[in-house]
Amino acid sequence: MAIIKIKNPAIDLDAAEIPNLPASKITSGTFANDKLTGSGAITINGSSVALGASTTIATGTDWQSVQTSNFTAVVGKGYPINTTGGAITCTFPGSASAGDTIVLMDYARKFATNALTINQNSLKFQGNTSPNPIYNTNGQTITCTYIDTTQGWIPSSDDDVTLETPQSYSIDYLVIAGGGAGGSASNSGGGGAGGYRTSTQTINTGNVITVTVGDGGAIATGTRGNNGSNSSISGSGLTTITSAGGGAGGAAATGVRDGVNGGSGGGSANSDGSDSGGTGNTPSTSPSQGNNGGGGAGGSAYGAGGGGGASAVGQDGTTSKGGNGGDGSSSSITGSAVTRAGGGGGASDSTIGTGGSGGGGNGANGGSGIAGTANTGGGGGGGESAPQTGGAGGSGVVILSMPDADYSGTTSGSPTVTTGVSGKTVLTFTGSGSYTT
Repeated sequence: MAIIKIKNPAIDLDAAEIPNLPASKITSGTFANDKLTGSGAITINGSSVALGASTTIATGTDWQSVQTSNFTAVVGKGYPINTTGGAITCTFPGSASAGDTIVLMDYARKFATNALTINQNSLKFQGNTSPNPIYNTNGQTITCTYIDTTQGWIPSSDDDVTLETPQSYSIDYLVIAGGGAGGSASNSGGGGAGGYRTSTQTINTGNVITVTVGDGGAIATGTRGNNGSNSSISGSGLTTITSAGGGAGGAAATGVRDGVNGGSGGGSANSDGSDSGGTGNTPSTSPSQGNNGGGGAGGSAYGAGGGGGASAVGQDGTTSKGGNGGDGSSSSITGSAVTRAGGGGGASDSTIGTGGSGGGGNGANGGSGIAGTANTGGGGGGGESAPQTGGAGGSGVVILSMPDADYSGTTSGSPTVTTGVSGKTVLTFTGSGSYTT
């Protein structure tokens, strides 16, 4: 019979329990999982695995089969995407945790032909909730990692390294070209106003809008004046807007009596019966930039035609009066109504033609015509007798207006910046420059 020596008084043979047994005393045998502290399982890659069971430890991207149609991505997986048959949308998970990663690959090098769109599924991508990012460069591989609720998914590897969720906002614009100069000889026509264009465009952030402000037409002694210069805005993602310089006024000299075409046409000098005012809105655009100049009259008073304005034609001269310049157009883009781009008045040796509202200069009687007002695009008034001259055209102006919250603060050319205009920031360019959206 074996002899059992019990040295530990805490051992209770009746209870069949051996408390406080050092692990070094266990030399062989096994314990059931339910006898161990806890559940008897460990966690691997986020999944519970029982002791004694087997699992696969993920050490890299879990690549899936080639995707040829719209699909929903799962974190930790990579997807070759074949857009040969058409554009594909990949929908990301509706919830994610920091470090979650999804890899997307242009399997057939066709993204430029048929793009891949990522449906953000309510989570942010590059810090933005819209628009959905679109990848359209052949051969792209995009590794997207979820960071946090502030930035959301971030491409940690992106072959063209661009912001694929560009933000945009609307910009109102007013683009007025330089006005034409009045003619510089006896009873000369008024200069036409600079082309006038205004509307709204939507543009993405980070683009540069180049602003060109046209000069007014210069005077030219003894002949027609000069046309004003074009004003414009242009830039990537923006429809270029060009307003044509105002047409010059004609002069009472052989071969130069007619008014010249332009944004608005110049007025004709006193007529010998075959002369006419210049045509407005040249080159032709839609919507119209301006109006035609007026024709000159014959007779003892020799009234010359007025230059066209943004909203009205220049009046014809009569035997007793020069034609008035056409009126300009009003805009409240700066917060208050301002009229610009009036045509210059025609000269007369009797009653002068007055400049159109909006910066048009008056025609002359026995002297020089009055210049168009600077930064209105107003046409210059016609001169009445040599060696007097017509008035120079007024320089143009470009005005941009955008929501205060979207204004970037980045400009060149020193525009006047006015904030808080009914919630908008207004940039007034009286010389060329730029604005970065």
